[in-house]
Amino acid sequence: MEAHQHPLRLSVRRGRRGPRLPLLLALLLAACSSSPRWERDRLSEAVPPFLAGCAALRDPGPLAPACAEAARLPPGDEPAARAFFARHFEPIPAGEGLITGYYEPVLRVSPVRAPGFTAALLPPGAPDLPRAAIEAAVEAGTWPGPVLAWADPVDAFFLQIQGSGRAVFPEGTERRLGYAGKNAHPYVPIGRVLIERGAMAREAVSMDSLRAWLHAAPPAEARALMDANPSWVFFRWRDDLPPEGGPAGTLGAPLTPGRSAAVDRGHVPLGLPLWIATQDPLTGAPLERLVIAQDTGGAIRGPARADLFWGWGEAAGLAAGRMRGTGRVWVLRPRAVPPPPAGWPGGAARLS
Repeated sequence: MEAHQHPLRLSVRRGRRGPRLPLLLALLLAACSSSPRWERDRLSEAVPPFLAGCAALRDPGPLAPACAEAARLPPGDEPAARAFFARHFEPIPAGEGLITGYYEPVLRVSPVRAPGFTAALLPPGAPDLPRAAIEAAVEAGTWPGPVLAWADPVDAFFLQIQGSGRAVFPEGTERRLGYAGKNAHPYVPIGRVLIERGAMAREAVSMDSLRAWLHAAPPAEARALMDANPSWVFFRWRDDLPPEGGPAGTLGAPLTPGRSAAVDRGHVPLGLPLWIATQDPLTGAPLERLVIAQDTGGAIRGPARADLFWGWGEAAGLAAGRMRGTGRVWVLRPRAVPPPPAGWPGGAARLS
């Protein structure tokens, strides 16, 4: 989602005057008993996205020593990378939570409203209006701003969920769409709405099944379901982004397929490494790897909640759409941060 440069502030709450770190209390209270299995991953592959996050931080704070050393690591040197993460970070177990995936969709658009292209992609404006009111204003011609492009309604809806995309115009021109903010209304998952209505079993909910439901339903019924989510995401053109790179995350760093994750920054500061342990959405095999917290999302809430970025295009969309399951999360606390006060519950797995 949208890029902003933020100083990284990590410290332990120490009384009313002391600095605050919301993640530590939440994480230590939700400790897991097992440790990350570092041998399951190539930690050297996490160094480039970690460095990209360092570059995006205006003030890396306690990450400064790690950022400086990471820049000197030989590319692809696995022993050096393993020693680096062990030296600078202490894994703190966040507990068990929902692990999902997201991607950068490629969608066909039109510069003008036309059959099949009836949903407006909008720049920021009228943030107090819910989804249904924004759509009504566009249709009535009373929307106060311009329209970036027009898309299929279902494609436009899922583009807002993903937060960025690649728009392909009829003549073949491709432009990047970046997150530019949202309205003031909360995100409501339409899968939950269908479950509550008894229209879909919980275990059947996925991006693929939701798309299929919307395409099969009468247009008015499909629109009513989408309007049950009052949240609306605004976009802007990101012609500054190279086509071979990922979209910019909330941190400001380009997202790296398989190595960038969206988190709840109320619990996990952006820029920190995380270890996730879950299942591969396509094969069911264990998926255990080091990722970097570089993005946020309206549905990402809680200290053990993570959304893994899979990349762009059809294959990435398939993996992202099927990734939804329980997993374990560890947050790597910089050793430059003072340890938590004695007597706090929880423990720390250690790199070896």
